[in-house]
Amino acid sequence: MLLHEFNWKKEVVQSAEPVLVDFWAEWCGPCRSMNPVLESLARDYKVCKVNVDRNQELSSACGVSSIPALLIIKSGKVVARHVGVMPEAALRGELEKAARS
Repeated sequence: MLLHEFNWKKEVVQSAEPVLVDFWAEWCGPCRSMNPVLESLARDYKVCKVNVDRNQELSSACGVSSIPALLIIKSGKVVARHVGVMPEAALRGELEKAARS
């Protein structure tokens, strides 16, 4: 399930399962190109999208300075961080690894 507007603490920080968080903006072409990958991953994993224009404080607190920024967070800790377009297989592998740990 892709979550667009959500409760950060409940859905991400307190989640026992890994969460892929996509920091994006409507004007960002590479962000838009990631949408099919994120939709595919959302069938098997929790995926949350954070619009950086509407959530500047959260983006800053997470150290996001370039987008798309993709963070995998488990139990409140960032276990992987990527900037830019990423292949689905790489993200899926990291989510699987995080789910096992």
